[in-house]
Amino acid sequence: MIIIDREEETETGDCRSYAPFSPFCTNRYPSGNLVFVSLPFLILLDMCPLRSILLVGEGNFSFSASVSQLYSETDTSITATCLQHQEEALRHEGATNNIRTIQDSGGAVLFDVDCTKLGECASLQGRVFDRVVFNFPHCGRKSGVKKNRELLKNFFLSCVQLLSEDGEVHVSLCNGQGGTPADHPKREWHNSWQVAAMAAEANLILSHVQPFESEKYQSYKCTGYRSQDKGFHVEKGLLHVFTHSLSYTPAQILKVEEAVEGHRVEYNIPAELSDYIFRGFLCSGSVHPVRLVQDFLLKGLAEKWSVSMTTETIPFLLTAKQLQACGRDINRTHCYWIHPLQKYLNSDVHSSKDKRQHQFLDSQGHTGTRDTLSATCVTSDEVDRVRSKEVERLMSACSLVDAEGESDLYMLRPSLLPHMEELLTKKEELINNAGSHGENMGNNKSVEGHKKGGPSGDCNGVTSLLFGISGLVFKNVQVNLWALPAFHKLLLRGVFPSECEPIKLLCQRLDTLLAPYGVSLVTEQGGLRLMAQPMGLVGRVFASNASDNISDVVVTVSLNLDLLAVLLFSLPDWRLLWSHDPRFLQHFVLRPSPGKPFHPFSMFPEHFSFDISFWTGPTWEERKFHALTREAGHGTVEQVKLIDTFSHPELSQTSYCYRLIYHSHTHALSHTQALQFHKDLESFLTSRLQVIIR
Repeated sequence: MIIIDREEETETGDCRSYAPFSPFCTNRYPSGNLVFVSLPFLILLDMCPLRSILLVGEGNFSFSASVSQLYSETDTSITATCLQHQEEALRHEGATNNIRTIQDSGGAVLFDVDCTKLGECASLQGRVFDRVVFNFPHCGRKSGVKKNRELLKNFFLSCVQLLSEDGEVHVSLCNGQGGTPADHPKREWHNSWQVAAMAAEANLILSHVQPFESEKYQSYKCTGYRSQDKGFHVEKGLLHVFTHSLSYTPAQILKVEEAVEGHRVEYNIPAELSDYIFRGFLCSGSVHPVRLVQDFLLKGLAEKWSVSMTTETIPFLLTAKQLQACGRDINRTHCYWIHPLQKYLNSDVHSSKDKRQHQFLDSQGHTGTRDTLSATCVTSDEVDRVRSKEVERLMSACSLVDAEGESDLYMLRPSLLPHMEELLTKKEELINNAGSHGENMGNNKSVEGHKKGGPSGDCNGVTSLLFGISGLVFKNVQVNLWALPAFHKLLLRGVFPSECEPIKLLCQRLDTLLAPYGVSLVTEQGGLRLMAQPMGLVGRVFASNASDNISDVVVTVSLNLDLLAVLLFSLPDWRLLWSHDPRFLQHFVLRPSPGKPFHPFSMFPEHFSFDISFWTGPTWEERKFHALTREAGHGTVEQVKLIDTFSHPELSQTSYCYRLIYHSHTHALSHTQALQFHKDLESFLTSRLQVIIR
């Protein structure tokens, strides 16, 4: 269980993180060529040269001989292997000379090596290779695609045992065999070797596809399957490069303490949201695309108006009273309602809290102590045991509640508007108090300008202030392609004279900034909506009358930074924003300008579809089902569709049948792994929602 005290979090700028350093802040730890990304991963900006190459399935060793000559002036070692006995292999034309070339270059040649059982080869025991190469694999003769798929799968499962952490697997296939969009023409899925799906069985992702450069290997002569004289057509062959994927990690129990309206509140974050909390995307110095988009927007708006962003830490929790005070319509069915584990006055906690000493790991991996956090990851079994002890409490975490019972309940903030109101009110009170005591409040001059609502843009030549706040918000929505349960919002507010037409001015500026990326403005009552395809709504601009001056208008801009990051950097999926893989952030280390397309580190990931049917009782809360779907599927469930219902005429039971589509751009997702996630969902539904699987 991870326990976080929000009031004592490490803070730099607007960075809010519970770890000794935030995972996406690069300015905190300059260390030569290393950029720390997220424990325990790092990015090597200067790539190391190849050290060792293993070639499997060689026939006449002509390719290995070419590679040996190519790397003859480097310290790269070559190990060439074939399936045949030595006597059989030497019968092929040129084999003897090729073997001599390899050995003269310092390489090694091994016979009787089955590429699907590399771990059983005594000569390879204890060795690790930076590259494993398999050219034009084939089971032999007229073996069908199923047998060749099995060959690929077993090869991948075997070679990962010898592959270094940053190693690559190179597989060359004839055009059309791979079954990816890189093949021209592309075969039907069932008639291909499904190379990306077979590699995923070994937790490998397809990182790159390029033409097989046969001209690069002058002496290479393809001998065909099982070293037969008839070779493959390699002219339009494709080289597929595979790399390791990160492993899926089980959900964590996050227990958080926050100060909310004069009380200390302790509560659990819903498990399906645990990976969205405390990621530090918006911290100072972050190169995460969400931060880059925020900087891009603020810089563009600052050309017309002064912009002041708050750095004050705000709680994740809101009360129903706070939400109601913000004056905007919030769909209450989309709120994550939270029942606190403990609640006490702020003054009651200091003495006991000061006695707690928690352990943490510093950036060098050493153990230290600090009052702020206790971090320990727990297994999925332990997660279930914790839940079983307080099932009533946790079941209410995502439940809808009656209005009468809301006084003792909280919600994860669905909006930043209440915090915006409170922060502005607090600053105005400071200004008023300072004025009454004659104190110099230079730090709040900008806020005073905001309060008075100075003219904007073209009005009297004076620039007005936009006050801003950004952070995570949460939305309890059903699983769908563009349904984000957690995302970053940028909220800006300014007070303008109504004659300046501030909404028109702001929208003109936003249109200039965002129209090139497919964002359009649609007029609605009281403001405008920012729309984009295919995700839909990405922001709003709305106005209200100022309370102290009827000639002034308060304009608020609300922007979804996550969806805008997807648009501005051409990401294929919003879930990529939450990837822990350092290759994702590596694309943004140099802070590219919006418009530079993202190059996926996982190409052509497969979709897997499974149906699930079950009987429920007289009541059925579908949102709990979707929450468990996110948790059991580790965020890989892309769509959930209800395809059938049936109510029993005699029993108080209803049968539901859903179709789930599993798909991931961040991890290797195989059919085996997706099926396991689906079975985990069945188990969760049975144990937590007491349904009967059909």
